[in-house]
Amino acid sequence: MMAAVKPKASQWSSKKTNARVWLYSALLTLQYGAQPLISKRFIGKEVIVTSSVLMCEIAKVICALIVMAKDGSLEKVYNEWTLVGALTASGLPAAIYALQNSLLQISYKNLDSLTFSILNQTKIIFTALFTYLILRQKQSIQQIGALFLLIVAAVLLSIGEGSRKGSRSGSSDQILFYGIIPVLVASLLSGLASALCQWASQVKKHSSYLMTVEMSFVGSLCLLISTSKSPDGEAIRRHGFLYGWTPLTLIPVLSNAFGGILVGLVTSHAGGVRKASLIP
Repeated sequence: MMAAVKPKASQWSSKKTNARVWLYSALLTLQYGAQPLISKRFIGKEVIVTSSVLMCEIAKVICALIVMAKDGSLEKVYNEWTLVGALTASGLPAAIYALQNSLLQISYKNLDSLTFSILNQTKIIFTALFTYLILRQKQSIQQIGALFLLIVAAVLLSIGEGSRKGSRSGSSDQILFYGIIPVLVASLLSGLASALCQWASQVKKHSSYLMTVEMSFVGSLCLLISTSKSPDGEAIRRHGFLYGWTPLTLIPVLSNAFGGILVGLVTSHAGGVRKASLIP
């Protein structure tokens, strides 16, 4: 009798997890699609980018702490937290993501939107590769076929982009070294960071909410250090941190923070490959 009850309980738990994954994935897709429209509508041109990014990270931390306090895990996480564990689980991925974002900014200025978007999707390939190397998670035949088609599309686009712009302006080297290579390296780094986050949440059982707090803290620290030399830092010192802000500016900030928490939940429950396929 007990043997019959356990499989039913296991099946129910599996169905509940799958339903949760689909919910998180659907919400993340909607948030990612709506975020550019919300940001364009409510963030004025005079708002300093660094201030909005930092406020988003603060909002992520507050939301994650509220959720942990509500589900009763905050005290346990606080008692078990160690600096070494935080650096291992979140410090390295946060630093990798910071480098990835810098490379994407360089690449975006030297590629057209279509080529950039397709090449940026190669992060799915690298995520699948690193999840196999780190977690030994294999992909199905259908997934391998889809990844192969993505590789072919990326190669064809890279060749076409370099030859088209190179023949027209003689800047094929610039397209290659400041457009194609940076976005491919950024995709590789994204795959590595995603696999490390999945390893931390699924193998080391590191809370996705705690990872959000830790990665937001490390990312904010890197951003604050960069303001000592960046134009945004100069603008903040001249005009103030909240220059150009209105109460409506909080709408895209909170939406972006909500998306960041969803990314952690999708990675924790479904894996990095699913997360990479949802975020272009």
